[in-house]
Parts: sequence; structure tokens; C-alpha cells
Amino acid sequence: MIDDILSYNREFVAREGYREYATSKYPDKKIAIVTCMDTRLVELLPAALGIRNGDVKMIKNAGGTITHPFDSTMRSLLVAVYELGVEEIMVIGHTGCGVQGMNAAEMLELMRARGIDEEHISLMRHCGIDLDSWLHGFDDGAESVRETVDLIRNHPLMTKDIRVAGYMMDSSTGALALI
Repeated sequence: MIDDILSYNREFVAREGYREYATSKYPDKKIAIVTCMDTRLVELLPAALGIRNGDVKMIKNAGGTITHPFDSTMRSLLVAVYELGVEEIMVIGHTGCGVQGMNAAEMLELMRARGIDEEHISLMRHCGIDLDSWLHGFDDGAESVRETVDLIRNHPLMTKDIRVAGYMMDSSTGALALI
């Protein structure tokens, strides 16, 4: 599949398909969106929000959450605010998220089944990594959005003049509900 994607990419560049996507690194709408990497949101979320290439900074991860005050998502938001002119942040969770109810023990078993050696898992734990917490999902999507919004708003390095709001999106219709 990667070879097919690379072949398409060569054709895309050759026919100059990139021209219609030309924009700067600065988001036109001055908004950053933290959301989930769910495949249902790839086209639905931008379509439902009326955003196009160049409008926003889109930060995606499993669950659309910030799991630690100094993780890469929070770092990306700080860069967006201080370096790229973002003035508002939307945290958008969604219905039917795969991270909701995710079980760390089950994931570790899947890792073992795919060949991850028990020694590597033990080494992680020996180094102080709490795999049970790190690989655990959340129980309530709306509550997870609230916690992420709270973390952003109260982060010691986030300026207080940034508007931060949380929403849940219906994964089928794209409808947003304020959290």
C-alpha cells in the first residue's frame, strides 16, 4: 500500500496538483484544533466546520487528548500560539472513539501476540513508565474533552488571552455540541 501511495505522490507532483493547496504556515483563521486521529474525521471534520487548507492548525492524536502537560500536543499548541499567531483553540472529541474504554492489559497482550518481548515490557516498567496508565483510554469522551480544555487553560506556559473551548462531534453527522 505504501508503494501505491508513493506512486500516486509522484504523479501528483508531476501534474502540479499541489498548486491549489498553496498557503503559508500561519493559520488564516488563527485557530488550532486538537482532535482525534479517527479515520471518520479525516474529511468529515473539515467539511462540517467549513475549513480548508491553510485555515487552521490541526493536531491529531489517539483520542484527541493531552495526556501529560509536557507532551507533544501541548508543545504544538504553544508553538501555534507563540510562533504562528493562533488566538483560539478548539478541542474536539467525537462519538464512538476507539480510545474510549481502551484497556492497557488488552493492548499489552496484543503487543505480545505481535512479537514484543516481555523483556522490553519489563524494561519499560523498570524505567518508571506506568504502561497501565499510559496505554489506558478514557471512560467518558465528554469528560476527557473537559480535562484537556482545563489542562490547556491552566497550563503555566499558556497565555490567558487565548480562548479554549471543548466540543463533541457526532462521528456520523458532524454535528458539534459544546462541552
